[in-house]
Amino acid sequence: MTTVQLTLNIPDSLAFAANQAGLFKPEAMEHLLREAVRKKAADELFVIADELTALDMPPMTMEEIQADVNAVRAAHRASVR
Repeated sequence: MTTVQLTLNIPDSLAFAANQAGLFKPEAMEHLLREAVRKKAADELFVIADELTALDMPPMTMEEIQADVNAVRAAHRASVR
């Protein structure tokens, strides 16, 4: 586990409200950070999805998908041995 110390410069009213809500407690901060990381990852995924959509590529056929699945499985089997 890593210990991090933060110094925040926020309005007094926000600091008071956050403290009253218990948001400065370690478990609350961990929850807030986990949610922020999850949201950032989801946002990045949507950006990538938009970029892929903009490429205007034809969809893969079931045969192409199956060939890719087979290749990944074969590579996995080879690495496990």
